Amino acid sequence: MKRAWSIWIAGVFAYVVAVLNRTAFGVSGLQAQERFDVEPSVLATFVVLQVVVYAGMQIPAGLLLDRFGSRSMIAAGALFMAGGEVALAWTESVPLAVFGRVLVGTGDAFTFLAVLRLVPEWFSPRRVPVVSQLTGILGQLGQVLSAVPLLALLRAQGWETAFLSAAAVGVFSGCLALAVIKDSPHPKESPPDAGSSLRELRSQIATVWRRPGTRLGFFSHMGTQFSITTFALMWGVPYLVSAQGLSLSAAGGMLAVSVLSAIVVGPIIGMLTARYPLRRSWLVLASITGTVTIWTVVLALSHPAPVWLLVLLVVIISVGGPGSVIGFDYARTSNPSTSMGTAQGMVNVGGFAATLVTIEAIGIVLDKAGGLTFDAFRLAWLVQYPIWAIAIAGVLISRNTARREAATQGIYVKPLREVVARIRHRPPNEPGADPKE
Repeated sequence: MKRAWSIWIAGVFAYVVAVLNRTAFGVSGLQAQERFDVEPSVLATFVVLQVVVYAGMQIPAGLLLDRFGSRSMIAAGALFMAGGEVALAWTESVPLAVFGRVLVGTGDAFTFLAVLRLVPEWFSPRRVPVVSQLTGILGQLGQVLSAVPLLALLRAQGWETAFLSAAAVGVFSGCLALAVIKDSPHPKESPPDAGSSLRELRSQIATVWRRPGTRLGFFSHMGTQFSITTFALMWGVPYLVSAQGLSLSAAGGMLAVSVLSAIVVGPIIGMLTARYPLRRSWLVLASITGTVTIWTVVLALSHPAPVWLLVLLVVIISVGGPGSVIGFDYARTSNPSTSMGTAQGMVNVGGFAATLVTIEAIGIVLDKAGGLTFDAFRLAWLVQYPIWAIAIAGVLISRNTARREAATQGIYVKPLREVVARIRHRPPNEPGADPKE
């Protein structure tokens, strides 16, 4: 067990560094606009392209993960991201800077799925939901590193020093992965024949997508994750500073609050997921509903929100981070281990595809509405609502399909109202209902 935790810690460190690299450009958005002398929509393109690459690489990364294993993928991802940060540090050219973000997006795509794959390999099934949640939330410490020490380094020592430092940490994480991580405690199976894999690729992807649990994971990830990711990756700090009037350090502190919120909530969601596996979708829907509600309250104000309400906004939308990990749990329990990487890659596409659409749409609205102003941001954040509607519909439809399929296997999921009614009207001496109903 000690070996399992050591391997997991090395993997989580690599993911922390990946999140640091992923969010570094977002927290330096105001400095980046000055350095590259571009409009908000062009600035958004840096991050959008990074997310496009990240989302587009999810299925290929999953297929590569199924073939080559976590150790190789984590090390390769770290080197890609380090190369991207070096390119960004040494250039003032927009095309070269964009290329740097493409490298970061590619390396980032390799990392999380590979780290998540280690969990069911090294831990017992009953531990997997909680350890998976810990993986996701501890990885978000990278957001704290970008929002606090990296931002402080950027302000004190300048652009080049800050991004070269991020690159150096990336190289170290790659070396640590090679030294510590082992893919599985079980004997390594021979990799599939490359020619056969290419011929069967389309069929394999289609088979994984046809499983209702994969689609349920996709829409769960979409609805829970995109709002907080958009906030952290690109528009959170500019919104808090330019529209809400916070200082740059206070805005960075808000991102730290986001991570702390996820750290507190994540284990609770993990335990509930393990305890009530047939009710995971209600956790997803609760997370989405909370996010929609708090954004509606904040955007309804015709003036900057009080600080306490902004803190509440950050806390509630941050629950979407741990909530999105439920999507990976659906992929894990709905697919065999031989295609788990592909399935989890598909799930990850959901949230990040929604994120890239939202980031770019907000940038366009800000351009049309007059720049980084309160009224422009108030209008721009409204682009989230259609995506929430699509995600909720997708969760409900795919959940019904999954339940019908489960019923054919003798697993009947009673409607929640029936379970609640049974508990409410149960005589005092009657045993309790199955807690996993």
